[in-house]
Amino acid sequence: MGGGGQQTDRITETNGRFSTYTWEEVQKHTKFGDQWIVVERKVYNVSQWVKRHPGGLRILGHYAGEDATEAFTAFHPDLPLVRKYMKPLLIGELEASEPSLDRQKNAALVEDFRALRERLEAEGCFKTQPLFFILHMSHILFLEAIALMMLYYLGTGWINTAIVAVLLATAQSQAGWLQHDFGHLSVFKSSRWNHLVHKFVIGQLKGASADWWNHRHFQHHAKPNVFKKDPDVNMLNAFVVGKVQPVEYGVKKIKHLPYNHQHKYFFFIGPPLLIPVYFQFQIFHNMISHRLWVDLAWCISYYVRYFLCYTQFYGVFWAVVLFNFVRFMESHWFVWVTQMSHIPMNIDYEQHQDWLSMQLVATCNIEQSTFNDWFSGHLNFQIEHHLFPTMPRHNYWRAAPHVRELCAKYGVKYQEKTLHGAFADVVRSLEKSGELWLDAYLNK
Repeated sequence: MGGGGQQTDRITETNGRFSTYTWEEVQKHTKFGDQWIVVERKVYNVSQWVKRHPGGLRILGHYAGEDATEAFTAFHPDLPLVRKYMKPLLIGELEASEPSLDRQKNAALVEDFRALRERLEAEGCFKTQPLFFILHMSHILFLEAIALMMLYYLGTGWINTAIVAVLLATAQSQAGWLQHDFGHLSVFKSSRWNHLVHKFVIGQLKGASADWWNHRHFQHHAKPNVFKKDPDVNMLNAFVVGKVQPVEYGVKKIKHLPYNHQHKYFFFIGPPLLIPVYFQFQIFHNMISHRLWVDLAWCISYYVRYFLCYTQFYGVFWAVVLFNFVRFMESHWFVWVTQMSHIPMNIDYEQHQDWLSMQLVATCNIEQSTFNDWFSGHLNFQIEHHLFPTMPRHNYWRAAPHVRELCAKYGVKYQEKTLHGAFADVVRSLEKSGELWLDAYLNK
């Protein structure tokens, strides 16, 4: 975690002990270039380290001035190693009279959640079953191999091409769930091996950037459905979501699009365009502007492989058409699966909640079935995934009953829906948000 050495001049000691701080003092340091966080009652100055943080500079900024203990525990599988690297950033600790938690968080709930995590660790819920991921990788490669074999033996007719496109879209979607596993450091014990294989899967199998994904996705997990912190609710003025933003836009007379019809035009500019247009542009722009040459090399290797395989059957033009059609289908799959657990949930500005409460108001589950598990990459257990992002997904079902029990104890709502109901809720929530916008736009 180098770079922390620049902070040492900020450390003051009295009789060999670090300085102590109140929450009021810590909460003054929240702006870029002057950011402190608290982890396990210790105060760290991360102002310079944010630029080198593997999870991206923004995620630390989202916790500036706050207790980040729960997020710290959730994101790092090897806590002793990370604590070692954090030592140069240490500037003191909270005063003895200060509570461990900021902003009136429920200490009993936080303690019970910590105990639950320890129980799940003891029960082996954070241990990987290698065969699961080997089989998952194998079925992705099998789908791609079948697609090529069909073209080789059956030709490039329209029906055969349609089947090939479905096979490739399925392989891409499943590769997306697999890179998600490695990106969350939930496969190997070693973070280094997770990062290395992540670059291969997202780069060579999908043509995307690991660094781009890390920096974007970890922000989402750190502060889900929080405006200005979760990039997934940054709709670029194409949509208004939740109950707060629509009224805010309406009162300010902001009308980039007719938001009262957003539940209709969502079908035209949401699922069809997210991956083939927006993500495609964002990924390449990010790699080039941030000089992510390793990611770019992996990404190029995907395109080289794709065009070597498919131009021999279709030529360049139709190979490009097939590529974009596959992205078009994958984008629908991705959008519906990822948004069914978030868009209908509470979306608001920062409320400084504890980890469990924050994740539960922003996420919901989809009922378990063999198909739902496969189709969503086990993200039908979105609640457990958000609470324990480094847990291997094949163990979410084991954690779910314990999470339900804890939620019931503290009156935290644990939502589970059918797959069809969750899809419908996405559209209904967009329609409701559009109505809130129109009412505020016309009457406030």
